[in-house]
Amino acid sequence: MKVSVSPGHNINGTLILPLFEGSEAVPESLQGGLHTALKGQINRILSEGDFKAKIKTTMSIIGSEGGKAMLVGLGKEDDADIHAYRKAGAAVIANRKKAHGTDLTVRFSEASVEAMGAFAEGMLLRDYSYDHYKQQEEDDKEAELDVRITCDEGQEDALASLTKIHAGVASGVHLSRDLGNCPPNDMYPEAFADQAWEWAKDYDNVEVTIINYDQAVKAGMGGLVAVGMGSARKPCMVIFEMNREKTGRCPMLVGKGITFDTGGISLKPGANMDEMKYDMGGSATVFGTMQALASTGHKGKVVAITCMAENMPSSNAQRPGDVITTLSGKTIEILNTDAEGRLVLSDGLWKAGEFDPEYIIDFATLTGACVVALGHEATGLWSNDDDFRTRIHEAGNAVDELAWPMPLLPAFEKEMTNSKIADTRNLGAGRYGGANTAAAFLKQFVPNRNYEKDGEQITWAHMEIAGTYWGAKTNSMVGNGATGIHVRTMYHLITNG
Repeated sequence: MKVSVSPGHNINGTLILPLFEGSEAVPESLQGGLHTALKGQINRILSEGDFKAKIKTTMSIIGSEGGKAMLVGLGKEDDADIHAYRKAGAAVIANRKKAHGTDLTVRFSEASVEAMGAFAEGMLLRDYSYDHYKQQEEDDKEAELDVRITCDEGQEDALASLTKIHAGVASGVHLSRDLGNCPPNDMYPEAFADQAWEWAKDYDNVEVTIINYDQAVKAGMGGLVAVGMGSARKPCMVIFEMNREKTGRCPMLVGKGITFDTGGISLKPGANMDEMKYDMGGSATVFGTMQALASTGHKGKVVAITCMAENMPSSNAQRPGDVITTLSGKTIEILNTDAEGRLVLSDGLWKAGEFDPEYIIDFATLTGACVVALGHEATGLWSNDDDFRTRIHEAGNAVDELAWPMPLLPAFEKEMTNSKIADTRNLGAGRYGGANTAAAFLKQFVPNRNYEKDGEQITWAHMEIAGTYWGAKTNSMVGNGATGIHVRTMYHLITNG
């Protein structure tokens, strides 16, 4: 989608009219250049209450004497915050038909630059489909949408700048979705690494380092190696560095990247196993965030690590009962090979400490237990710092991506260290609190500052996206498949300090 801004009043293609509940006629400020017959049709529809302008509702109108329009509801004016405008913008794309064409003109009545920008953001986020594997005739391929937003004189520069940022961030969300939606025969650990390597060539301020399987073995990354050694497609670790020459501590993102998860020897049931291609959603979120930052010209230093592996059953796969040694030196008793994401993250989190970051945030589709607790409505959020957890929660609220604070109780940590033959275990003692014990497991691998034995632990948060990275049917920013959740949350958190 191409978005442009203009203070002019000409209408190109289909007119998009965002309206508040209670609108009985086209506002006078929106009437310039509007076909007389089409204006009459819209006014009749509004005066007779046929379109009530409830939030996210739309109505298409084909003028009897020419002209096309789509009415879109913003809901009650008193409740129309930034999120309402964003959802209304997404509704336009979700309900757009071929008859509307590819040229759209959006007109607002006395909207702020932030509100108009949010509407454009919703359109940009929703303008996504994953059809790379579908055969299409050339005639069936629709041209890129050309959206023109009209505004008052004096607003155009600010609005153009804001929509450019939204477009850059949306490109990161779309990349995250593409990575998650890609079938696992084409999206495997080395394929992800190759894509990251090629992507970095587009930006002078980004460097990518790949730690391959042999290097991971030599380094002692026992968690990453154990999970991936059962697959012919070997694991790797991908490190992204942005503006690495900048001094001082910086944000650090770490992502779980299981490109397909059979469960390993502890094999999953066959039903819905195809969805396990989404088990690399944490790494997709990390990569997408780096794209959002790079494409918008972020000047700050940011480092990210993705832990890539494919969890397969074979004669070489790890077994329940194995004990592995991680990069930290801690040993883990393997009780279930389907609790594998935490193993690759144990190495990723410890590796993150080498960069002396300001904070570490990890992303993972770790447990079904979190989906049981929070459904598809919210991401689970744990942290070793209450103030930091609040910052992330507020960043999510700011962009309408809910991250819900969860408890990190000492009892959960104690449960995960209750192994008789190793330092820790990869599974809790019972079926209850599984998402909490998983977070407690990860906390053991967050290093102290500069790896000092008695030093302060680096500020850390764990974001559990198993319920929100896919299957989130109430997420109006996406039609189906991977959602690209929390790319926007991280962009907001990082760019706002």
